[in-house]
Order: sequence, then structure tokens, then C-alpha cells
Amino acid sequence: MTHKFTSKEIHFLKAESDGHPIQPPLTFFSDRLHGQTLQVETLNTRLASADIPGDAFICAVVQIAETTSKKTKEKAKDIFEACFHSVLDKERGIWESLDDTSFALVFWDYVKEKNGSRLLCLLKEKISTALKTDILMGVATFPFHTFERGDIPGNALKAIDHAAFFGTNHMIYFDAVSLNISGDRLYQLNHYNRAIREYKRGLEIAPKNINLINSLGVCYGVIGEIDRAKKEFEKAIAINPREVMVIYNIGLIHRINEDEDKAILYLKKAHGIDQNIFEIELLLGHLLFKQERWNMALPHLEAAVRLNQDSSMAFRMKGEILLDKLDKKDPQKAGAEFNRAVKLNPSDAVSLSGYAQAMALQKKNLKIALSFANRSVALEPNSLLFKNRLKQIQEICDALDATQTTTIKSA
Repeated sequence: MTHKFTSKEIHFLKAESDGHPIQPPLTFFSDRLHGQTLQVETLNTRLASADIPGDAFICAVVQIAETTSKKTKEKAKDIFEACFHSVLDKERGIWESLDDTSFALVFWDYVKEKNGSRLLCLLKEKISTALKTDILMGVATFPFHTFERGDIPGNALKAIDHAAFFGTNHMIYFDAVSLNISGDRLYQLNHYNRAIREYKRGLEIAPKNINLINSLGVCYGVIGEIDRAKKEFEKAIAINPREVMVIYNIGLIHRINEDEDKAILYLKKAHGIDQNIFEIELLLGHLLFKQERWNMALPHLEAAVRLNQDSSMAFRMKGEILLDKLDKKDPQKAGAEFNRAVKLNPSDAVSLSGYAQAMALQKKNLKIALSFANRSVALEPNSLLFKNRLKQIQEICDALDATQTTTIKSA
């Protein structure tokens, strides 16, 4: 349910939206848990001291739509309070304002959970009607699995983040997916160990959830626990042998372990399932390129640039192949590929040198070629190839200058 995330140069795949019309919120309520805001602390303190018969309760976080007018926002707190007390007896619940547009509430003594759910839906409807705006809500109940009483407000904050993926008028009950989203948010913030804890808690609720297993594996991979990552990916593949992101991640693990043949095997399998994933095409093209299987690499690199026009690496490798790796060399097309690569990454010494060579072979823009060749050597002074190309281009330029000088004297 969350976007792909990339960490440094290890491009693991995480689950996307699977085609559903969803998008992550601009801000996450669960971020308040990292710094433990005063409002959340106050709610937790009041909940800890509340006398709750039977110890069962429901916690909800409510937000009015961000597009609501300033005037409506100003009266939101009063409306919320009025609606809260019209539905719930003040002896049966507590509430706190989290900010101008969001509130948290806890209530109990509703006989059965389904009765409590009905009250919550009624409260949502009353607030929405009174304010004439959409209401977003995340809900968490207690008892729930192995969570402690003090965990529940945090679960409600995670649930409203989950609900926000679906728009401004949804209500979601906390579940394993909520923990997946919370873990992904922590992953995005580089809090990998905390993300691991979220994924593990999610798996306590849904042990066969492939997204959670895969996400846990990705976290292990990013922190360098490669064997543990591999075990998680293998668990996921045992559940669904055709889960393309997991197949790719196993291939990546083999690449990290320097078993390129196995990596290629898995990547080809992933490609066979879905030819429209950039990471698969780029890595497969890259590994085939490294093995000097130029003709096999080229179609995957072409697919990679079709899927992502911002991949300087794909353009560069295409340029290298077209420049001098095939029986039929094509310096003109190679130059076009290197040109794209240099525009995307002006400090790419390989592309600068390749572009210079492509122009020299076409005997055009030789002064620019010389400049690019010089820059490539400055960036990688130990490259014998770059030095030789620079020397050849310098000699061509010198010979051309000499010819022009002779022509002028003769005239």
C-alpha cells in the first residue's frame, strides 16, 4: 500500500498501490509518536488514569478536511465537543484536541464492540453534517491482539494515516496494513530498526502478509543483515512464487553476494512475469552488460529508459554498447545516448569520455569533444582508456589545426 523506497545504491522493491487510486498523505499523524507531542502525552495520561469498566474501549482520531474554510475550522472544536457529548455520555469517554482540525477520543461502556462502532459512525456523521465537510477517521480497539492499553492511541494515529491513503472521507480500523504503512514511514525516515519492529508486529496479526514479509526483508537488507533478508524473501516466495517484487529482491541479494548468474536467473524470471518494472530491466541489463553479453543487455536497457527517462546509467550503458561493443558500431546513436547521460549526470566520466569519442569518430564538434575528454580524465585520472581517447582526440585537433594553418599560409 506504500510507495517504493530507495536506500543509497541498494534498490530493493517495496509494495505499491496495485493499481488502486490511492496516494500517501502529505503529513503523517504517526510522526507525532516519534516526538511524543504534548497533546498525545495528555491523552495517554488521561487514558492511563481512566476507570474503564471491563477494560474494553475504542479510541479514534478524527480530522476535518484540510480544504475546510477558515471560518469552519474556527468553530470545529466547539462542534466536535457538542457532537461528542450528544452521542457519548461524558462519564463514558474522554477527548483531546490535537490541533485546529484534528481530535482524539476514547470511549467505553458500549456493551458490545459493534454497538461502539455504531456510535462512532453516528459521531462521524454528526460532525460531518454540522461542519458540512469530509471527516477522516482512524480507529483502534482494546483489547486487540497483544497490544497494551497504552498502545491504543498510537494505533489510532497509525489507522488514520492508513485511512488517509483513500481520501478525506474514510474510516479505517487499525490492522496489519496500518502497521505496514507505519513501518514504511519509519523506513522512509531512515529509522530502520523501528520499522523492523512495526513489520514484526504486523506479522503477528497477519503472518502470511507478503508485503510485510517483503518489507521486513528489505529492512534487513538495508542494514546489512543479508542472510536474514534472504530468509524473509524466501518465506514470501514460498507463499506466492510469482510475486515479482520478491523475486527481484532475491535476485538483488544474489547480486550483493556476488553470484551474478543466480541473480540473472531470478531477474529473468521477474522479467517474464512483468516487463514494466524499471528496476528489473535496469539491473538485468547492467548484469548482462558486466558479463559482456551486449546483444542480450541492450533490449533491457532500452526498456529501462522507456520506463524511466531519468536513468543516466541506462543511457550510459546503451551508449557504451553502441559505441564499440557490437559488430556494427554506431557512433551517431551512441553519441545521442551519451548526450542524455551527461545532461542527467554532468560528472559521469564514462559518459563524458564516450561522448567525446563518439564525436571524434564522426569528426564533428571536435573542440567540444576535446573539452569533454579533458573533463573525463580530470574526474578519473587513473583511467588508461580515457587518457588514450584524450590523446587521440588531441592529435586529431592538432592535425586539423596544422592543416588549417597550412591552408591559410598557402592562400
